[in-house]
Amino acid sequence: MLFNSIQFLIFFVVVTLAYFSLSWRGRWILLLAASCYFYMVFKPVFILILFGTIVIDYYAGIWIAKTKDQKQKKLLLIISLISNIGILCFFKYYDFLENSVNHALQVIGFRPVIPHLERVIPEVILTWMVNNAGHVLLPIGLSFHTFQAMSYTIEVYRGNQEPEKHFGIYALYVMFYPQLVAGPIERPQNMLYQFHSYFKYDFEQVKSGLVQMAFGFFKKIVIADRLSQVVDFAYINPAEQNGLTIVTAMVFYSFQIYCDFSGYSDIAIGAARVMGFTLMDNFRSPYEARSVAEFWGRWHISLSTWFRDYLYIPLGGNRKGEFNKYRNQFIVFLVSGLWHGASWQFVIWGGLHGTYQVTAALRDKWMKKAGISFPDNWVFRMLGVLVTFILVTLAWIFFRNDLRNSIIILKKIPTLSFADKIQTPFNQVEMWFCVFLILFLLIKEHYYQNIPTKNTAGFFVLFITLSFLTYFLGVVTTNQFIYFQF
Repeated sequence: MLFNSIQFLIFFVVVTLAYFSLSWRGRWILLLAASCYFYMVFKPVFILILFGTIVIDYYAGIWIAKTKDQKQKKLLLIISLISNIGILCFFKYYDFLENSVNHALQVIGFRPVIPHLERVIPEVILTWMVNNAGHVLLPIGLSFHTFQAMSYTIEVYRGNQEPEKHFGIYALYVMFYPQLVAGPIERPQNMLYQFHSYFKYDFEQVKSGLVQMAFGFFKKIVIADRLSQVVDFAYINPAEQNGLTIVTAMVFYSFQIYCDFSGYSDIAIGAARVMGFTLMDNFRSPYEARSVAEFWGRWHISLSTWFRDYLYIPLGGNRKGEFNKYRNQFIVFLVSGLWHGASWQFVIWGGLHGTYQVTAALRDKWMKKAGISFPDNWVFRMLGVLVTFILVTLAWIFFRNDLRNSIIILKKIPTLSFADKIQTPFNQVEMWFCVFLILFLLIKEHYYQNIPTKNTAGFFVLFITLSFLTYFLGVVTTNQFIYFQF
């Protein structure tokens, strides 16, 4: 079910009203049933995959906690992780591996070794697993709830989390509808105890949650979907566009993907808060970052901290010398790229961010040895923000486009001339309105990261204003959220 749909608004109102009318026992049952329905709207059969991993991880957690032998604990953890990663790899990466590996083998004169799906999967099952082109369908949000499930068994194994003995509550932890398909990727320590809690109706929480949801809808429907029309027009055939059009599309896409993804997070966090639940912040004004490292401390925080805790640190982190530190950073970003998509364009995107990080670390080391430091004044702070934005925007090219078009776009950038005319589906007034929306977003995010709602009259004015602006200024499309594909 798409957040930006009338169906979801009806769903949210009905579920929330029913939630506050029930006892604790009725609440978790309602939320689990509602979450199952929410997920099954996309493709009902895929809930069987989710249910299978829930059963495996639920019992794995209990057995890990009961087992005293460390080797058996590790074996149970490995079984759980292989189950989750195996399902993720099959649905997300089978086509990618088949094409990449078989093509590489053919180039050097060997026969393909990875078979086509129809040779290994019975036809009766294959029909609901592939699309009309014969490619494996990716269950929506698979990467998100897989990582959330993995964090549970890892934390139980580490002794940081008691195993959840209530099967329904554990299933709800994985399936909680606000963050089921695009995060935030929560930890069991933050969520499981909340599902055991009985939250009384709190009007302050309701006001705060509704305003955050309203601004999330505004970011998605008014800003992101409007900017997407300019971006799609420019990128559909970049070879025919001039440099000014391409650079405009690059900048617009940076804000499109931010408003699209952070808009989803706002709606998810707000919807949960209305019912009393607290989800972690996922964005903190990332385009105010003065370095790429700081950018990743502000962008998709739940994923970047997941990779830090469950990949970077287990690899050795920064504990085994500088070379290993840089290697580990680069590996994390390559894996992050693959997590985002089964394509070489995402590997390059991740590799670029890894290169940015390692290069900056080496630069800082050299400057420290040379006794050089940047002045701490507003000019250098703004310069840092600008350089970081440019680097991130250049990397977004590969995130948004295939390799062929990405190369074309990069070649177009040096041809930038302000004497050119921007090719766009919008007129001049609409283009300036896009610029106004971006500036409005930046000012709001800088001064009001969290919108104050304590004044009830002010809340109603703000909520109604945001709702009307979203309705009248919103771009009516069937665009789903960008991160749904991951």
